[in-house]
Amino acid sequence: MQNYISTTRTRQQQYFLSGATLALPFRKQALRQLLQAMKKYEQQLADALWIDLHKSYEEAYLTELSIVYGEIRNHLRHLSAWARPERKSSPLAIMPASSRIIKEPLGNTLIIAPWNYPVQLLLNPLVGAISAGCTAMLKPSPYVPHVSAVLTQMIRATFPEEYIAIVEGNRDVNKMLLAERWDLIFFTGSPSLGKLVMDAAAKHLTPVILELGGKSPCIIDKSANLAVAAKRVAWGKALNAGQTCIAPDYLMIHEEVKDQFLRLLVKEWHHLLTKDPKKAKHFVRIVSDKALDRLIGYLNDGTIYHGGTYDRAERYLSPTILTNVTPNAPIMQEEIFGPIFPVITFKHIDEVITFVNKREKPLALYYFGNDDQKILRHTSSGGTCINDVIMHIVNPKVPFGGVGNSGMGSYHGKESFLAFSHRRAVIKTPTWIDMPFRYMPYKLFGLIKNMV
Repeated sequence: MQNYISTTRTRQQQYFLSGATLALPFRKQALRQLLQAMKKYEQQLADALWIDLHKSYEEAYLTELSIVYGEIRNHLRHLSAWARPERKSSPLAIMPASSRIIKEPLGNTLIIAPWNYPVQLLLNPLVGAISAGCTAMLKPSPYVPHVSAVLTQMIRATFPEEYIAIVEGNRDVNKMLLAERWDLIFFTGSPSLGKLVMDAAAKHLTPVILELGGKSPCIIDKSANLAVAAKRVAWGKALNAGQTCIAPDYLMIHEEVKDQFLRLLVKEWHHLLTKDPKKAKHFVRIVSDKALDRLIGYLNDGTIYHGGTYDRAERYLSPTILTNVTPNAPIMQEEIFGPIFPVITFKHIDEVITFVNKREKPLALYYFGNDDQKILRHTSSGGTCINDVIMHIVNPKVPFGGVGNSGMGSYHGKESFLAFSHRRAVIKTPTWIDMPFRYMPYKLFGLIKNMV
């Protein structure tokens, strides 16, 4: 495998240096090829998502396929404008030079995807790589083997491997990939694995984009519209069984509305998934036995207010609310990545701000209420929704990414194109005149001093 990876990376480097990927018509055609391939393999991808995660076709389409379709179409629509050189004014000191910024592809890139949204989180970055004019080596997650197999078949049938290649395997393969020298590494996964990626990249001074995670707080203030908040939060936590990097991780509820909100939350779960979520078509299963056992262990970290039932044979865990949770409990130390909601109450919004700021910066922060300006002013997160959850990922005109422990760099829409590009400054100076003031012995220093 190591030999294949090294050989393929070298071939991709040669292909890139040949200039084959630079022309905009080439990039647009590659985007169209990816779109056509996804349409061709759509049902196979949906079937694989059902086998690996029990993800319904509707959820697969809405949270995976349609997002990639939209990203491709957005890039096809705007690529010419994004790639256009940016003309900039020049200061008097360098006149009559002209100044501009050109966007050039970074080169040979590596994209490593997680298992929770295995189609979207592999192909969305690929759209950015293609759009920018890069080559790409793709690595899907081994935890969703059927999805990985379909993606591998699709990519190999669509693109030559000297342009876009894909390899399957476990963490040993990741190590082999990270041992190579790339021009950019795009990684989506946990902060602990992100540190390993960054450490490997540092050996070659390779730039990285790290889309990580963290404990995203969901704050319910007493001024919130509780009925609407319960509906949106219930959906956000039930989506993919909580196995979403921007899922609301834990609830902070004003003590005066705690009981009312929790009753409404349970009611909304019943509407979404019926009173027996195990039988619900649209309730995803936990990805592995190991992940399920970890989640079951969290059930001891508080009092089960609702849910708490599981079936190891089906890797099923019901939507669960835990009360009487202490800030030092294990469930409050790591991203949950499952359908469990620990609940912490507060009396004043300042308590919330202190609580959030004592922890690592989250990938997302959700606030329901009327004091959003104070929350925005005194906290930091990768993205934020006011009176909603998760939906900031939908708008391609705003960047998606983390901050601090939750990641670095951003993508989606134009940000994806820029993520895989280098903005190169170009100054062009004519030769018909040669200003003398720049040259030693600086006889015109007095004039220069007044100019700069």
